[in-house]
Amino acid sequence: MRTKIQRSMIAITFGTLLISYILLTWIMYEQSVELRKEEVNQEARYILAAVNISGSDYLKEMDEVDLRTRVTQISPEGEVLYDSGKDAETLENHGNRPEVASALTNGFGEDIRRSGTIGEKMYYYALILDDGTVLRVAKTMDNIGELARSVLSLIIGLGVVMLVCAWILGKWQTARLIKPINELDIEHPLEHVVYEELCPLLVAMDKRNREREKVEIMRKEFSANVSHELKTPLTSISGYAEIMKNGLVKEQDIPKFSERIYKEARRLITLIEDIIKLSKLDEGSVELEKENVNLYNLCREIISRLSVQANNKHVHITMSGESIYYYGIRQILDEMIYNICENAIKYNVDGGEVSVWTGNTLKGPKIIVEDNGIGIPKEHHERIFERFYRVDKSHSKDRGGTGLGLSIVKHGALLHNIQVKVDSEEGRGTKMEILFWNEE
Repeated sequence: MRTKIQRSMIAITFGTLLISYILLTWIMYEQSVELRKEEVNQEARYILAAVNISGSDYLKEMDEVDLRTRVTQISPEGEVLYDSGKDAETLENHGNRPEVASALTNGFGEDIRRSGTIGEKMYYYALILDDGTVLRVAKTMDNIGELARSVLSLIIGLGVVMLVCAWILGKWQTARLIKPINELDIEHPLEHVVYEELCPLLVAMDKRNREREKVEIMRKEFSANVSHELKTPLTSISGYAEIMKNGLVKEQDIPKFSERIYKEARRLITLIEDIIKLSKLDEGSVELEKENVNLYNLCREIISRLSVQANNKHVHITMSGESIYYYGIRQILDEMIYNICENAIKYNVDGGEVSVWTGNTLKGPKIIVEDNGIGIPKEHHERIFERFYRVDKSHSKDRGGTGLGLSIVKHGALLHNIQVKVDSEEGRGTKMEILFWNEE
């Protein structure tokens, strides 16, 4: 960054000098040309007046005077009658010269061109004399180009000085600009904002820091929860096995203890499977291909798999709607809908009802799962999708589950860029909608 700033300042200085030189040279050249024209025009009028008064002999007297001005007298037919620089008899007819032709027609004429006689770029100005001949006065323009060369040497000298100054100032200014950035408190970037231009970057850094802290807190909570959730079934399995090993269980009670061990083992396996699913969703390593999924048929299959659990809970499930298709990962969509429907059964009242509807809306496909169960208090709505978060921790074990179901729903929704809405009130049931579009 330091080198770039210094190079930029030197490049700007060099560019400024170059543009200044071009503009200055052009302005001075134009001014010199105008001055040269005015000088030649004025000199021509003086000579015109003298010739009209004294006659053409006045021109011959000018040969001895070095005026650095070429004076020519030309007849109306274009014949050169007099030339201060050359022998008039050796010169070709000048009737076709622009300034001469213009003077014969309009009384005056001018032109700038390279002279074929003396090989220099000249400015010609012609006037008509009283006797009908043309008086032409000319001066070289080549010496005006020397102005640009003289200015160039001055600009080069000035440029060297300015480039050195630019390098020194650039080095000082760069150190001054970079110092606050080098001393920036990355952990608290918004506490001392030196440059307003850095605000978007600092806000982004602060947001990232907060997100990192939040992720770290969630990671610690997740680790603690995983440890607790894994330890609980393992402790039960170990305890039951130890009692059976020591022969403290009656023979008729062995099947009951074996069933408890089996249930805890199944709970442990389910928990581990859910953790693996979440890890894959977090890492984006789901390698399943997308396909057109019939959401209506998928919901019917899920309800069929949950029928035994619903019967045990005395919950009645109804299915309605129409066949709709969505291009997504079937297994993930299955797990999302399954977890929502399972929660509707699990957290329902004895003899409750669950309704599942699938259909099309103006915005896209939609699934609604509604129950008349225990409901969710408003203050818990934002946290129910967190891992291991339970609204009623005291009865969580009695209802089963790993506490990861809605987290899987959330990550599945993020993977498909769809949205899940919750509308629930304690004691009045829950309504969950899967919107197969994103309104945010």
